[in-house]
Amino acid sequence: MRRGLLRLSVLLGVLTLGVQKIASAEDTTRQYQLARGEGGTRLELVEVPMPVAGPNEVLVRVRASSLNRRDTMMVAGQYPGGGSGGIPLSDGAGEVIAVGEGVTRFGIGDRVAGIFFAGWVDGERDAAKLASARGGGATGMLSEVVVSHEDGLVRIPDHLSFEQAATLPCAGVTAYVVLFKHGGLEAGEYVLLEGTGGVSSFGLVFSVAAGARPIITSSSDEKLARARELGAFGTVNYVTNENWQREVRALTGDHGVDHVLEVGGRDTLQKAIEALAYDAHIGLIGGLSGFAPSIPVGTLMQLGTEVTGIYVGSREDFEAMNAFIEEHEIVPVVDRVFEFEDAPAAFDFMENGSFFGKIVIRH
Repeated sequence: MRRGLLRLSVLLGVLTLGVQKIASAEDTTRQYQLARGEGGTRLELVEVPMPVAGPNEVLVRVRASSLNRRDTMMVAGQYPGGGSGGIPLSDGAGEVIAVGEGVTRFGIGDRVAGIFFAGWVDGERDAAKLASARGGGATGMLSEVVVSHEDGLVRIPDHLSFEQAATLPCAGVTAYVVLFKHGGLEAGEYVLLEGTGGVSSFGLVFSVAAGARPIITSSSDEKLARARELGAFGTVNYVTNENWQREVRALTGDHGVDHVLEVGGRDTLQKAIEALAYDAHIGLIGGLSGFAPSIPVGTLMQLGTEVTGIYVGSREDFEAMNAFIEEHEIVPVVDRVFEFEDAPAAFDFMENGSFFGKIVIRH
């Protein structure tokens, strides 16, 4: 394995680069860490001692990881958990290279992905489970090798590459939980997807596989054309159609949408509500434009709308999603793959907003 020490920095979206070689050593590995300096938080690639698998732990050679909006917010100092010394990224996939005493779920050579909440195996969420989110702490995945409790991993579908599987833990599970666990998605139903990022792209391919009718919005006609190639029932440009919710309703024959993956927040929620069918479901996922200051409770009551706050899901949810992916041979949408040494450029690429689907780093 090639060894060296590269120091690369992302400082509020500005990339700086320095390189320093060090001696080869088989008992070390490389990882990115969040470092704080005079100008703010930056990414730093460092050499660290090789972790050891303790009792019930597994050592994973990470082959790929992927970005979510949460990760760029950590680097910008806009998200809790981005402390100095923490390892970025919640999402990663690789192969087991060592197992500790008492491990029964995995063996050497197994292909695995880390679950988003390392401590949420099943059941309802609670404070302790939500505190176990990967990324920004010691359990981040932007490392050549990570150690994890065996309960914090799942096997990945055989037909997926490591790069594709690395996109699943956050965006994939989120979209699946909204549509199927809480939404009960059925064939023929209309699904509103806002934008073409990770969650929305998973919502698109999942809806198509389920025989539903996804309608997706974007500011880019090129991205909308790509969405139609992937099976979108309808597409709407929200820049050229200021009242895009009306066009969404028209696409449904004025029935309205049965499901909404609400990632936009303040600028989209009210319009999404105007596009709703009766007895629809809204999954509140994010706030790319900030969070709406109020929700029209009276309107939602009249429509019989169910609203669920979504924060990814459990290992049980991940495994249910994997079964669905395998059944339908679904392939995640990957926009671009960066090499490990170019990880800061992947963060910059996410910031510019030109991607469709997921951004991946190959380790």
